[in-house]
Amino acid sequence: MELVKSSIKSLIRHQRDPLLFIIKQVNHVLRKLSSLTHKAQLYCQWAVKPNPEWFDHFIDQHYQWTQSKNPLSWERGIFNLLAIGQNATVLEMCCGDGFNAYHFYAIRAAQIISIDFDPQAIKHATKHFKSDKIDYQVRDIRQSLPEGKFSNIIWDAAIEHFTLVEMDNIFNAIMARLTPQGVLSGYTIIAADHGASHDDHEHEFESKEELKAKLVQFFKHVVVFDTKYPDRHNVYFFASQAPLNFLADFQATANGSL
Repeated sequence: MELVKSSIKSLIRHQRDPLLFIIKQVNHVLRKLSSLTHKAQLYCQWAVKPNPEWFDHFIDQHYQWTQSKNPLSWERGIFNLLAIGQNATVLEMCCGDGFNAYHFYAIRAAQIISIDFDPQAIKHATKHFKSDKIDYQVRDIRQSLPEGKFSNIIWDAAIEHFTLVEMDNIFNAIMARLTPQGVLSGYTIIAADHGASHDDHEHEFESKEELKAKLVQFFKHVVVFDTKYPDRHNVYFFASQAPLNFLADFQATANGSL
């Protein structure tokens, strides 16, 4: 094996430029092909109704991010990661395809339970984003949540799929499972003038103020902030019974108190 490695290094050392030229050309072709096929997948799943309730973020990774220049998918993972400390125990509700748990949360979390009511979403997550740290489960959060205590609960891109009454019941279940210093975090979309952005959305908040008003019914410390792009208005939230000290280093103009 060492002889093989040594031979490869020698080849690269003496033929680096022509090898790089070939490799880059192959990669260029593969990227173009991957972009084309993921564009086709996007149209097949989303151009004609009914649309799925979860999104395959390989589409963002291989096609949509480059085309739209919209970093939404990545900022969701990064903003939630802000609240996750080293060796955290994480419950991710409505996890969808499992992309964020694997690519963002797992680097800090000691254990993640990612749940979704859609068996196809969990099947996809288990196939593509398997990790010793992540336990994917089929579960409807309107019926039950996993038992135990969690330092972080993530409800990302999903709260809008529930009625206000269902939200209240779920918030009570969340509070029973967060540790005293635990943090709920997530993201939702602000209602657009043309109506709901998805047929399965039960309640899209009209503003970040409305979302904050809902959260402060259950949590002492709430921070809500937004990002705006040409095609959507996004709102992020952090909520806890304890001060949100992890935000102290950020010069945030969040609509809330730390």
